[in-house]
Amino acid sequence: MAIELTAQEMADAIQSLKKYFSTEVGEEIGDLRAKLLLDYFLKELAPLAYNRGVQDGEEFLRKRLEDLPATCFEAPFTYWTAKKKR
Repeated sequence: MAIELTAQEMADAIQSLKKYFSTEVGEEIGDLRAKLLLDYFLKELAPLAYNRGVQDGEEFLRKRLEDLPATCFEAPFTYWTAKKKR
């Protein structure tokens, strides 16, 4: 599944990359170089983060589903038992 950014997200990411290169690398890059770099990251590296997020989400949900019976179980036919305790 390809990760696609909105036009605003793309513009913000390009500005962020340009600022990063200027501040951290000490080199100015233009919009085209920043966009090409961003495209590379989105195609090559972003799927790693995306897949990890999906795996983490699946693990989280599986753990919650394993505990579902204990969390959401309500014993039936307790009216008379509860009434005797009063």
